[in-house]
Amino acid sequence: AQERFGEDFWGFWMLGGMSGGGMGFIFAPERRAEAMDTMLELMCRTKREMETALPFAMDPVVYEFAINEYGTRCDLLTDEQALMPPGYYTLLVPHWLRAEPRQLDRARRADLNRFAAACHSRQEWSGAIGRLFEELFPPTVFRPERDPKKEIEALLEELGFDRVQHEQIRRDLREGRIGLAQNRLPANVQIEDVRPDDVTLALDWEERAGEKTLQEWRAVGEDTLRRGQVAVVTLAAGAGTRWTQGAGVVKALSPFCKLAGKHRSFLETHLAKTHQVAERYGTPLVHIITTSYLTHRAIEEALERNRNYGYEGPVVLSPGRSIGLRLVPTIQDLRFLFGIGPTQQEVHSTHRAWLEWVQRIGEAEDYTDNVPSQCLTPIGHWYEIPNLLRNGVLYRLLQDRPQLRYLLLHNIDTVGAHVDPTLLGWHMQQGTVLSFEVVPRRIEDRGGGLARVDGRVRLVEGLAMPREEDEFRLSYYNTLTTWIDLDALLRVFGLTREDLADEGKVTEAIRRLAARMPTYVTIKFVKRRWGHGQEDLYPVAQYEKLWGDMTALPEVRCGFVVVPRFRGHQLKDPAQLDGWYREGGAEYVEKLGLWT
Repeated sequence: AQERFGEDFWGFWMLGGMSGGGMGFIFAPERRAEAMDTMLELMCRTKREMETALPFAMDPVVYEFAINEYGTRCDLLTDEQALMPPGYYTLLVPHWLRAEPRQLDRARRADLNRFAAACHSRQEWSGAIGRLFEELFPPTVFRPERDPKKEIEALLEELGFDRVQHEQIRRDLREGRIGLAQNRLPANVQIEDVRPDDVTLALDWEERAGEKTLQEWRAVGEDTLRRGQVAVVTLAAGAGTRWTQGAGVVKALSPFCKLAGKHRSFLETHLAKTHQVAERYGTPLVHIITTSYLTHRAIEEALERNRNYGYEGPVVLSPGRSIGLRLVPTIQDLRFLFGIGPTQQEVHSTHRAWLEWVQRIGEAEDYTDNVPSQCLTPIGHWYEIPNLLRNGVLYRLLQDRPQLRYLLLHNIDTVGAHVDPTLLGWHMQQGTVLSFEVVPRRIEDRGGGLARVDGRVRLVEGLAMPREEDEFRLSYYNTLTTWIDLDALLRVFGLTREDLADEGKVTEAIRRLAARMPTYVTIKFVKRRWGHGQEDLYPVAQYEKLWGDMTALPEVRCGFVVVPRFRGHQLKDPAQLDGWYREGGAEYVEKLGLWT
């Protein structure tokens, strides 16, 4: 506005209120009409660009307002004129009609009489009876011409739903092989903290490894980068409900922090870091961004609109080819969730209603009696690498860049993760399939960590902890950032580079390895809306497989390196931003990027 109107734009003030806020702008009177059109266009364009990154309650509006010179005032209505607006009666009359007539006081009965008379005598009230009946007998949320089950089937087909795997999950759930109680490792499993020689400390490498070794690792890593043998994989398939508070926007596009003089999104931040590495070593690194049906279109449009945020190297989207369909939970899982014993007779009425609903529908049946967004679910970040195999992205990438040998996998909210040549050289010298980065644990870090499980060093998810106190004895927390030897990982799947062209062989290999991975079952509560704002709440079961459990497979050789907190810090909740910023997290990340 300042650029457009110059000195004819004098300033603004904030108007706040219980329902939100607004901005009041002062313009030269002769340009007011032009300003109203310009401001509306400007705000609507901004909203369209940002609505997948930030929640908007409504479209922007521009309106004129006047000063009330009288203050609070009213008009007294009497007799037949003493009526409230029609919406008042639509809301309250159903409650009055359900009550016994003798329970209504004289004022309520008089209100009903005036309402009835107005419906007969006033033209503007003629539709009130129809609206009243809709309120008394609400229609269902689904229109007769819509079939949600057909919509769900079409989406499942489009998004790569694996029916064979789904049926196996259903059988395992019904037969009790997986479930809430089975998420945990057996109680007799011994979980201990790792020993000093189980990890490599990147915090004091010079003291532990020696400066010469450190230089060798760095030289190897730098040479590998110059040869174009490394690609970055950023996981951006989730909506990040903890960050967005369930707003339905894409976390990767959220402008979370001001860096280099401008608010930057998570996605732009990661591309800026890759940009700097590419410039430093003279080789454009491939940056792969994994997406899902929740995030793909928004991320694709943002990259196109912002021209990959100035990064001229190859940016590749890896669309999700794995999707889950929620199931009706089992009686056993619901009883476990609610703490109901097998012989317990007294059950809360709500819990009893849900148990009866499960018995009526059937345990582990597909949950499709809702809108698709409440029936479909992501099935865990373990599938992000298999997605690269199934969707053909890795095959095409290897055709263009046969020299590619290593991947750096990291989460979208691990803003300090970047291609460090010393860490890359260390990973190569270790000869591991996967090398995981961990950080010293803080009290707020929940969800598992690095442990010795019956003597084997592996990552343990919080869901798998047999005892809650076991987690607090662990020194290190998993960042999910992983260095991957690509050919060694393909061998774990039983594949070669040439096999990636055979979709059937790839799908079978993924199923085979997925069957050996732990499956975690969780219960989520979904809302089914109907009528005029009525809601029902139902428990549904969903499953997921997690990337860290690759460390549990005996044939997968893994390494673990302790990295500085700034490198491994994950921003899961906006409440973490203040502490991260004050500790110097933003300053650390700003130095890693080449900002445009």
